[in-house]
Amino acid sequence: MTFTIISLALIPVIVLIVFLFAVDRYDREPVKLLGKVFLYGMLASIPVLAIQMFLLRFNVFAGILGIIFQAFIIAGLTEEFMKRLVVMKIAFKHPAFNEKMDGIIYCAFAALGFAAVENIFYLTSYFQDTPSVALYRAIFSVPGHMLFAITMGYYLALSKYAESPVLSRKYYGRSLLYPVLLHGTFNTILSLNLPILLVFVPFIIFLWIYNMKKLNRFYKDSKRNHS
Repeated sequence: MTFTIISLALIPVIVLIVFLFAVDRYDREPVKLLGKVFLYGMLASIPVLAIQMFLLRFNVFAGILGIIFQAFIIAGLTEEFMKRLVVMKIAFKHPAFNEKMDGIIYCAFAALGFAAVENIFYLTSYFQDTPSVALYRAIFSVPGHMLFAITMGYYLALSKYAESPVLSRKYYGRSLLYPVLLHGTFNTILSLNLPILLVFVPFIIFLWIYNMKKLNRFYKDSKRNHS
């Protein structure tokens, strides 16, 4: 049963990795480097858990303020900060990071590494009582991590290739701020139990459109540079 649950947890991660390989077809990144980023994305879940448990002590807010603190600070900020840190330490200055598309690819691999561990945890904890959690997380949560990472990688790449230090710092700040806002909004909507069809589904559609536009922009740049 445990093997089945772990397999179910990893299937959406594998599907999204295949998707990323298909997108990054014109100048593919070294598999060894991608594996390293993915592995450290997985390992990042350890300090994230420790930091989140520490920050929980400071969530003294009641009601919606407590939910917002949990969603944006405890979850959004800690997780997105550590994912970006993985990319900054391992891939950002690597020679293979030689075009804007690479920012998205490396951030997405770090995010999917983190999502793999998180998904295994959730499914091993809740699958037997609520089997539908596997389908829900495969459709929403795991892709959500990748979509937040696309925003992160987009601005991280713009920061790397900015024309001035001032512009570089601006984009670098956005590479954390915007993913945190998206992540926090995602978690807040779920925690408030807002109507799924009226609020959550439209937000998910927005996430896909918002991020696919960014991905498509760098995809076209990569195609133009290598065709």
